[in-house]
Amino acid sequence: MKLKILVTAGDGIGPEVTREAVAVLQEVAAAGGHEFSFDEKRIGGVAIDTDGTPLPEETVQAALASDAVLLGAVGANKFNALSPDKRPEAGLLKIRAALGGFANLRPSFAFKELAVNSPLRAEIIDGADILFVRELLGGAYFGQPRAWDKEKGIGYNTMVYTRDEVARVARIAFQLAQKRRKKVTSVDKANVLEVSQLWRATVIEVAQEFPDVELEHQYVDAMAIHIMNRPRDFDVVVTENLFGDILTDESGVITGSLGMLPSATIGGKVNLYEPVHGSAPDIAGKGLANPLGAILTAALVLRHTAGLEAEAKVVESAVRKVLEQGFRTPDLARGDKTGLTVLSTTEMGAKVRETVKQLLRA
Repeated sequence: MKLKILVTAGDGIGPEVTREAVAVLQEVAAAGGHEFSFDEKRIGGVAIDTDGTPLPEETVQAALASDAVLLGAVGANKFNALSPDKRPEAGLLKIRAALGGFANLRPSFAFKELAVNSPLRAEIIDGADILFVRELLGGAYFGQPRAWDKEKGIGYNTMVYTRDEVARVARIAFQLAQKRRKKVTSVDKANVLEVSQLWRATVIEVAQEFPDVELEHQYVDAMAIHIMNRPRDFDVVVTENLFGDILTDESGVITGSLGMLPSATIGGKVNLYEPVHGSAPDIAGKGLANPLGAILTAALVLRHTAGLEAEAKVVESAVRKVLEQGFRTPDLARGDKTGLTVLSTTEMGAKVRETVKQLLRA
């Protein structure tokens, strides 16, 4: 098959981890006789320096002309004094809006080899496998009016959703649950917020279309506790933008590192893929970055855009095998390092590619 992928590596460690993800995709393409082409454009701080804007129009047009967009990370400390609409992160929000993806998929699963890195006991996280479906284009991040009046000492944001916005993301959650363990947990704050009452009522309505999927509801504060003490009880979790942002980052405790978490934004004109971690400018260029989150993000490209489920599972299995063999990047090599081999970013990428090649041959 043919696949046109736009690579927007971004800032900090973005170029380093994205390079390893692209190399894995190239390995899969070569082994399967697929034609994957890669174009590169700027986003974030590097685009501000070069183009004067965090998202050049050239990048937007290239993204819309692609089959998928693979993003590294955005953000740099030198831009912190700028207003929010001028910072590198604004480029990320704008490209999400331009592509129209409204459902952000964030898998959070336990690696038994990394249990030592988690603050949770191994018996709590063992076997945990949650797929978060976060609504991405609504809620407090996009609602109007919003303002910060410094003179009056008041700031406000508006959390707003329509029935259709909730229904479309809920429908994706139920469809994904049908391919997994057939359970959806909807997270809201319906005991306090009217917008959450709309959310809950709409999710219940959509659930009628999926009688084979179990639906339960959790308040967001309770869910924050449940992720810590019983993560294995959850399959697909669907929630609104702000709650999803917080809960998915919290779920990093399951893997022990944000550097292990991939994500995909689907439902729009072109799917957008990015690891959950940030740009980590303090370790950029030092070979210390963990590329596994980006490589697992490449697996999501194979699954959700290329439709290559078997190949996606091969990449995910390769990551697990490399960890089983005791290979780690510095962020993962905590505690007793006996039996572990600490690798640089490029060395870890090469090890995963080698394992992918072996598994594809098998």
